[in-house]
Amino acid sequence: MSRSVLIIDDEASIRSSLEGALKDEGYRVRVAPSGREGIEILRNDPTDVVILDIWMPDMDGLETLKLIKSEWPDQSVIMMSGHGTIDTAVRATKLGAFDFLEKPPSLERLLVLLQNAASVRDLARENQALRKQINRSRQLLGKSAAMLQIQALIRQVAPTTGSVLITGENGTGKELVAHSVHALSSRYAKPFVEVNCAAIPEELIESELFGHEKGAFTGATNLRRGKFDLAHEGTLFLDEIGDMSMKTQAKILRILQEQKFERVGGTQTISVDVRIVAATNKDLRLEISRGNFREDLFYRLNVIPFHVPPLRDRAEDVSLIAAHFLKEFSVTHGKKLRALTKEAIDLLMAYSWPGNVRELKNLIERLMILTAENEDGLPITANHLLTHLQTDAHSAQISNRGEGSNLSSIAAKNLRDARSEFEKDFILKTLKENDGNVSKAASVLGIERSHLHKKMKSYGIES
Repeated sequence: MSRSVLIIDDEASIRSSLEGALKDEGYRVRVAPSGREGIEILRNDPTDVVILDIWMPDMDGLETLKLIKSEWPDQSVIMMSGHGTIDTAVRATKLGAFDFLEKPPSLERLLVLLQNAASVRDLARENQALRKQINRSRQLLGKSAAMLQIQALIRQVAPTTGSVLITGENGTGKELVAHSVHALSSRYAKPFVEVNCAAIPEELIESELFGHEKGAFTGATNLRRGKFDLAHEGTLFLDEIGDMSMKTQAKILRILQEQKFERVGGTQTISVDVRIVAATNKDLRLEISRGNFREDLFYRLNVIPFHVPPLRDRAEDVSLIAAHFLKEFSVTHGKKLRALTKEAIDLLMAYSWPGNVRELKNLIERLMILTAENEDGLPITANHLLTHLQTDAHSAQISNRGEGSNLSSIAAKNLRDARSEFEKDFILKTLKENDGNVSKAASVLGIERSHLHKKMKSYGIES
């Protein structure tokens, strides 16, 4: 598809000559004699590059440029003038112009500028698409009352500058909350910098957070900027902050109070503007009572508290999240999209998810990867889940959900016992739901009737 160019110039001769020359070069060209008409054309048919004259009656080029940039910030605009000055060129550049040309323009230089400006526009579009893709992959999914409340709170507090503390078990989605707070804030175009406080050795955490000067310690061969420095004007996400040493906590507290720090081995004070979002799977009030966490730091961080509930407490979200991961991994692994049968969804909702959303994500990906070729695109049954569920844990817990459920808690000594007891309970539940009809139960479970009879016999289940 050919590139498109809009020429806005009040001189008919300039419009005509440029239009002809650019069409000969393969461009799709439109022209407008005034800024207002040019903007109307843009509203109806976006273009790759605008060539805009500065000196025009009614509304000059600089005013037109302001309006274009306010409505289409990523629009590439090349300014043009027959009697431009350095001051005018500087003003145009500050307003967002890509470059500046003097009349009559050199066709060779114009073609180079058009190519470069279009490339910049393409890059901006790619970045927008990538940002949308990243945002989709980091969606905070859920329709339960608890998740709807969290989503509403994010929309309310994201535009503010208050520190955020996110609590919850591992795998619940605390990082997604942090990303959502940043994405909906005025800092969304600035860096989002992550630090896993539990993964960095204590002797290196200060260098990681604050940076270091050359020669500050053995191995410090160059100056290194720290995470606070890198997150300037953006958001710093301190994950697992409950694992941070008391010494580092004191320095974090100082930065929160003063918005200043020094690099390790340095004497220069560096000012920063950083919003802190912290997360932990620990009970920080309990850690305070044990002397492991500073109370003053807790209150500094806990300006806006979030608690992400475990997946077992919001079973109604399971099918929605599973469907999202099925779609995601069907694309990632080049598989046909698969659905979940009602019985499979019931099983997922009955399971207690000790690994929370992360465990559900891993399960769905495993199912998609291990799908046999002859099953590609077919629904996922409860039997598929029984084969793969909880294969990477030491024990499982099955919650009793809903009246009449025979699913009991499992406290097995090993995985084999856990799976056997789980399977026995699920067969009993399915038989009860089908009034003891073995044929119907076998159909629901996705196995042969004779195979179900063998299972029932091995588990001592009477017909």
